[in-house]
Amino acid sequence: MTKFVDQRTYTLKNGNVQKFLKLYEEEGMEVQKRILGKMVGYYFTDIGPLNQIVHMWGYSSMDDRWERRKALQASPEWQAYAVQMRPLVDNIENKILIPAPFFTVP
Repeated sequence: MTKFVDQRTYTLKNGNVQKFLKLYEEEGMEVQKRILGKMVGYYFTDIGPLNQIVHMWGYSSMDDRWERRKALQASPEWQAYAVQMRPLVDNIENKILIPAPFFTVP
């Protein structure tokens, strides 16, 4: 059961959205989904602050998140992807979102 959502916003260097999405789909998505588990959403901005990727992951506890994130960072597949991805990114912001009492995370 998802108790909270980890929301990550990557602000990319100008003009890198399509390159980032292609790289992620081809080299990052499978390992991230396998290790982190529950992808709640994956988006890019079209209005408002541009060149942003917003993705959300559901976790059952902070310990669950910690262990899964630690495993992701230790993965050679993820490290190989990250080396290619990092030059595209200007800034990363992270938020923990708690569902309202009347909402169940899909």
